[in-house]
Amino acid sequence: MHPNLKQTIESLDTSALSNERKEIVKPLIEYISAKVENNDPIRIVFICTHNSRRSHLAQIWMQTLAHYHDISSFYSYSAGTEKTAVYPSVIDTLKNSGFLIEQLSEGKNPIYAVKFDDNESGVNAFSKELTSGFNPKSDFAAIMTCSQADEGCPFIAGAEKRIPITYEDPKAFDNTDEEEAKYNERSLQIATELQYVFQQVTTNL
Repeated sequence: MHPNLKQTIESLDTSALSNERKEIVKPLIEYISAKVENNDPIRIVFICTHNSRRSHLAQIWMQTLAHYHDISSFYSYSAGTEKTAVYPSVIDTLKNSGFLIEQLSEGKNPIYAVKFDDNESGVNAFSKELTSGFNPKSDFAAIMTCSQADEGCPFIAGAEKRIPITYEDPKAFDNTDEEEAKYNERSLQIATELQYVFQQVTTNL
């Protein structure tokens, strides 16, 4: 794993999580734990309205932390109720956390390869809808990362489990002096909560 990224992960303080947030992520812990116990593949799809910010941060951190905790057959995805593009501040935030990122395509919806380890496949980050062929069609948990998507999608086809784990949108700080700080804050919040998820899963192994 890239040294700066490993340092970021090791600095995450899960002891600071509130009991409320621990309860919110508990169904995800139970879902992953059951899959690990049965040696089943684990597929997680993070869903937000535009698949541009929170869902990408969650997808990338989850895949990275699964690798960090040596959880095999783990596949993390993201999608939106509509297709837009990965917002540039998401890419900048991930770079600042230690990820190596290469832009693979140009255009309105560019594709980025996000690498957490030289010897592992990168996460392909680009905006896509729920119906995209890039995402699984069945046997996955749908994690709703924004309240609008949670309310607007009462049914997720193929999902075994639907879990709302919502986050405040850093978009509110776009084009302000606080933009960089708020994106970093949201990224680290997501990373910390998912780190707690894997800590609980591995404790029960």
